[in-house]
Amino acid sequence: MFKVMNIATKMVITTRPEAPIYDAIRILANRNITDLPVVDADLNLVGILSERDVLELLSETRDRAEQTVADYMCKDIFSLDVNANLIDLCDCLTDSNFRSVPVTADGKLHAIASRGDVIQGVLRVKNQAL
Repeated sequence: MFKVMNIATKMVITTRPEAPIYDAIRILANRNITDLPVVDADLNLVGILSERDVLELLSETRDRAEQTVADYMCKDIFSLDVNANLIDLCDCLTDSNFRSVPVTADGKLHAIASRGDVIQGVLRVKNQAL
């Protein structure tokens, strides 16, 4: 069975919960990513900051420059184990509003798998790679 780790992005851009929120927003914008995993000092996954979270912040009329990532990140997150299969990943992506799923081993972030990663992986399996 095709595993999530075969298609996941291993060079994951992350942030910390105590990071200033606007620093994290700049990472999302400058790196053109939709979800930013939030990890502690030991790389334990503690949350995720999504474009949706950022839109909520930016739509507020009050300036929130003093706020941190922890104030806006989603703490109720799901992740997949490194040994999960592609079907599990597809189920997660279709059943949630997130565009990517963190991939962990023992709670530590190892990779991230996005909808685009799935599409490219399926093309490779079907011998139709770009």
